[in-house]
Amino acid sequence: MTTTQDSTRTSNTLGKGSAHSHSQAEGRPPGWKDSKKYSWTFSLVPAAIPLIVWGVASWLRAINGPDLLVHITWWAGPIAVFILIPLADVILGRDGENVPEEFVPWLEETKYYRVITYLYFPIMLTSLIACCHLWTSGDLSMVDRLGLAWSMGMSSGIGIVAAHELGHKKGSFERWMGKITLAIPAYGHFYIEHNKGHHVKVATPEDPVSSRMGENVYTYLVRSIPHQIPRAWNIEKKRLARKGKSQFSLGNEVLNAWLVTLVVWGGLFIAFGIYILPWMLVQAVLGIALLEFVNYLEHYGLLRQLQPDGRYERCTPEHSWNSDNLTTNIFLYQLQRHSDHHANPTRRYQSLRSDVKAPELPAGYATMIALASIPPLWFKVMDSRLMKHYNYDVSKANVLPGKEEQLAARWQR
Repeated sequence: MTTTQDSTRTSNTLGKGSAHSHSQAEGRPPGWKDSKKYSWTFSLVPAAIPLIVWGVASWLRAINGPDLLVHITWWAGPIAVFILIPLADVILGRDGENVPEEFVPWLEETKYYRVITYLYFPIMLTSLIACCHLWTSGDLSMVDRLGLAWSMGMSSGIGIVAAHELGHKKGSFERWMGKITLAIPAYGHFYIEHNKGHHVKVATPEDPVSSRMGENVYTYLVRSIPHQIPRAWNIEKKRLARKGKSQFSLGNEVLNAWLVTLVVWGGLFIAFGIYILPWMLVQAVLGIALLEFVNYLEHYGLLRQLQPDGRYERCTPEHSWNSDNLTTNIFLYQLQRHSDHHANPTRRYQSLRSDVKAPELPAGYATMIALASIPPLWFKVMDSRLMKHYNYDVSKANVLPGKEEQLAARWQR
């Protein structure tokens, strides 16, 4: 063996030893690294959309940029969500990487990933304060103000996804962070409704959040949203009754979430005046609509079958529509890996895995929201996919009441 070969082998050994030591220092088992680790910081960009918009518009004005471009800039939120993210999904393609199961415990305990979710609310609140300043400053046209409200609505809607991630955790700090985040779109009841309502009744006719075959998204919104608050309140009412407490006590998780909303909105009204109310309502409605469009996608037409004992079968990967497009995964904390989320509700976003048994959406959530907004196109794409999943047996699907015979005749083979 030559001296050069000897030193090369020694160098390789030292390199491997160094890498192994670094892995041990991190507490990470050797052999795998999270390739998306630093990409998760991009999940905070939606929280800052209004701040980014303000900065870009101010810069364009400072350099005497085209007025049209300045006006368009205030609408950057919906442009990013419905055009840029779908384009990035096409360009970057599917994710395809699953965390090896033996690395999940280490990944779950790594604080870095938690900090990412903790930062969403303070950044989003800063964005909202900036919006309130701009809405009341008199420097923007009515159209620009509306564009800013739309951009803030996109931040709020994705903020509900961040709150969803926090609200599923066992620690009280994270759950309260989730409630506080839900205060901006005024959707505090979601914490209880989702965790103790939707997750129990998912993919059954008893769940208002599970959309039905033949139901368009607009009918779904009108049916689903009004049922969610009463269900959340009744869940808490029954829980408190078992403890001998009043439904109006501060222990009511729906009530105290609403009180957080009153504090946040009330503080903004004191600081900026009642003039911000219509814009606050616009951003909240748009944020809620974005979230509910996502809900519409996630279980469309899927049904847990009734067993002989009258109970529904256990929720499996086959009862959620998945998508594994990389860009949307990053921005929505891997919510698209929805089957694993329902199988493991407390599992943190960075550990969620794609499941080949789950039915697959043809594109990422942002693209599918655009498709859902045009019901004939949605039905053309998704009813065919749903029927293939159920081998063209309509009786196995969760069908909108009154459409059973029509859909059975259409898909009869």
